Amino acid sequence: MPPPPSSPLLFLLLRLLLLRCPEVWSYEAPEDKQDVFARRACPAFLTFTNAAYLAGVTLELPCHCKPQQVQSVVWFFRKHQGGSKETRALTDHHGNKLLDPSRVPHSGALRSRFSIRLFSLLIFRAGPDDSGIYICGSAHKDFFYGYDLDIQEARTLSFTPRLTPETVSKKREERKGLGSAQPLYWIFTSFQPWSVCDRCGVPGEQVRVGLCYVHSRFLHVRYRRANQTVASCGSGAVPRSFGQLKGSRVGAKLEVKSCQVTCPPQAPPSPKILALMAFLGYNSASPHVEVPVFYLNHPSDRVLTLGCPGARPNMAVAWDRGSEPIYRSEHSAGRNLSATPPRLLIDTGHHLVFKPAKTEDSGVYYCWLQGHEAAQIRLLVYAHLGRGQSVTSHPDFPTAVQTVLRSYAVMTAVFCLLVFGRAGVRHLRDAGETRVD
Repeated sequence: MPPPPSSPLLFLLLRLLLLRCPEVWSYEAPEDKQDVFARRACPAFLTFTNAAYLAGVTLELPCHCKPQQVQSVVWFFRKHQGGSKETRALTDHHGNKLLDPSRVPHSGALRSRFSIRLFSLLIFRAGPDDSGIYICGSAHKDFFYGYDLDIQEARTLSFTPRLTPETVSKKREERKGLGSAQPLYWIFTSFQPWSVCDRCGVPGEQVRVGLCYVHSRFLHVRYRRANQTVASCGSGAVPRSFGQLKGSRVGAKLEVKSCQVTCPPQAPPSPKILALMAFLGYNSASPHVEVPVFYLNHPSDRVLTLGCPGARPNMAVAWDRGSEPIYRSEHSAGRNLSATPPRLLIDTGHHLVFKPAKTEDSGVYYCWLQGHEAAQIRLLVYAHLGRGQSVTSHPDFPTAVQTVLRSYAVMTAVFCLLVFGRAGVRHLRDAGETRVD
């Protein structure tokens, strides 16, 4: 194999390739691109956009509008039944989290699970206790945009081992009222479309989520959707007189069924790219698409949650350990309520959860997004001595002590043999010299 070219020559070849291949040029944004906030004015009267999600998802709440002169936003939160005086800031005017627990009227888990990306609020593994009003505003409490967030926990998880024709309608309704001909409200479960198969080339799974909604003419007008007479069951738009909604049999559902599709053919790379890769010494014959690799170290005997990079609530996500698929039908806490939950499970937010992680869980894990491999995670779970634990309490302590003692005994024996051997050689040499004299 010829030696690699010098750096100046390689740089010149790469520059010539970029000039001859327009498809690899960098993208330049058009100069007349208008600011997104300049095209959308904030409402004069603050309303709350109803948003419902299944528990466990990682969600993003964008700040859709703000004055152009405002360079940073502050996110506020309050519970649905709380008053305006209970509205507290989650972040300061720089977008940083508030560390003072007295400033946030919520569990500490929320503060540790939310993040700010530009002007959007991200909540990781949202739970039912995170439901409430979220407002994007300024440090002077000028409110720009609000959300009515409803996080619903799946009461029913159903698994279909084989593909079957769809016999269930997208909406199942349950009428509630006072026995009159015109009920006060209707409760129904609205199902989203089936996701795509989460893997290709091997058996996979499809999922669809059904969320609880209520239809009534008596909903609060400040909480809005496209249909003003429909809101999620946990929304602040539902009057308090409808309190029996939480005890209703209708709730969020998650359905899973098997599937199998073939992988689409990959487009061959450009001949010029192949020539460059061959010149740099890479094997261009391999058709496998490289995925990003992430390295993670985690202490054992602690809960570990893995999320697929780039995943969104409406995407199909799958997990593999090496070449072995991890299926929801085998690793789900809701499959059998009477049985002990598995230590390794996939939650309703498509996260891979270890409860807890063990050293034998170390290995290579792959996650799929929309039927394509998206990331490789190299996990190392190491033994960790936490609070209240001593060295002698570790299960491998006796074996370690025996190994150290045996090594010390062997080293001592070897040392004694060397000393006695050296003394014997000197004695024999001195005895030989005495006979000669």
